[in-house]
Amino acid sequence: MNDDDETLLAELLEGRHRALARVISRIENRSPGYRELISELYAHTGEAEVIGITGSPGAGKSTLVDKLAETYRERGETVGVIAIDPSSPFTGGAVLGDRIRMASTVGDMDVFVRSMSARGTLGGLSTATADAVKAMDAFGKDKIIIETVGAGQNEIDIVRTADTVAVLVPPGSGDDVQTLKAGILEIADVFVVNKADRPGADRTVQELREMIELDSGGGFGGGHHGPDSGADGGGSAVATQESREGATEWTPPIVETVATDGTGVDDFIDELAAHREFLVGSGASAEKARQRYAEEIRTLLREDVHAMLEDELEDAGGIDELAAAVADGETDPYTIADEVLAPVADCLEELETRNP
Repeated sequence: MNDDDETLLAELLEGRHRALARVISRIENRSPGYRELISELYAHTGEAEVIGITGSPGAGKSTLVDKLAETYRERGETVGVIAIDPSSPFTGGAVLGDRIRMASTVGDMDVFVRSMSARGTLGGLSTATADAVKAMDAFGKDKIIIETVGAGQNEIDIVRTADTVAVLVPPGSGDDVQTLKAGILEIADVFVVNKADRPGADRTVQELREMIELDSGGGFGGGHHGPDSGADGGGSAVATQESREGATEWTPPIVETVATDGTGVDDFIDELAAHREFLVGSGASAEKARQRYAEEIRTLLREDVHAMLEDELEDAGGIDELAAAVADGETDPYTIADEVLAPVADCLEELETRNP
C-alpha cells in the first residue's frame, strides 16, 4: 500500500467515520489499490454481528431497520447500516435514498448509514457490499445491518454475508407467502410479520407457521432448520433460550412487529441474539464463515478470470469482430472459446509441470 492508503487504514481503525466513508467509496468505485486495502482489513474483522433484513417491497424494511438501529443504540451498541438499493439505469448509483427514510438516528454518528447500489443484481449483494461489511467490522461497529431490495429469489445472496437473516412478510400477503415457499424459506433464520396491527396479520402468521412445520417435516429439505431445535415450529414470538440449549438445528421463529411505533422490536432483537447464540454453541458459526470465505474466493476468481479473458478477446480482435466471423460462417463460438482459453490452459499446464 502507498502512504495515503496506510494513513486511511490507520484512521479507519482509530474510529474516524470520515475514513470509513472514504474506504467504502474506494470499495464501491473499485479505485486503484482498493484490494490491498481490503486485504489489510481482514486481520481486524470477525467481531461484528451481521444481520440481513430482506422481504418484499412495502414490507416496511427501512422503518424496521431504523427502529432496530435506534434500539441497539439505546442499549449502548454501535451500528452500521448498508442499504442495498436498485441501481440507477443511468448512473449505476443507489436511487432510493434510505438515509431519508431512517429519520430516528439522523445525527447519531454511532449509526453509520450507507446506501449502496446492487449494481444490476436486484436483491443480491455485490462483492462491494461484502467488502463494505468488512470495513464496518474492522472499524468496530457492534452490529451491521444489511437491508436488501426484496425483489425475489436473488435474496439467497445475502446468506453469504449475514450471520442471521430476517425475512419480513407484510400481513394479508398470501402471494408473498407462496413466493417464500418457492425458495426464500431456506434463508430465513427469523420471520417477521411487520405491520402486525393491520388486518390479515393473524392469517399470515398461521400460513408461515404451517410452512415452517412442513419444512420441519422434510417438505422443503431446509438446510439449517429442523425439528430438533426445541422451538415450537415458529409459533411463539420469543422462544425461551432454555428450550434451544443443545439444539443441533434451528427452526425460525415468527415475530410480530409494528415498526412505526417500535412494537415487537425488543422481541425481534431477542430472537436475533438467540440465533447468534445457537450459531456459536452449535459450531454453525465457524462453518458459515468457511462457506462465506469459499464463496468470496470463487467470486474473486470469477472476476479476475473474466477480466483476463476480456483482455484475451481484445487481443483476438474484439468480441464484435469474433461474433461477425461466426455470423459469416468462418468459425463457431466453441472454437473461439478454445482459442481464447488456450494461453490460460498452457499457463496452468506449465504450473502443474513445475509443481507436480
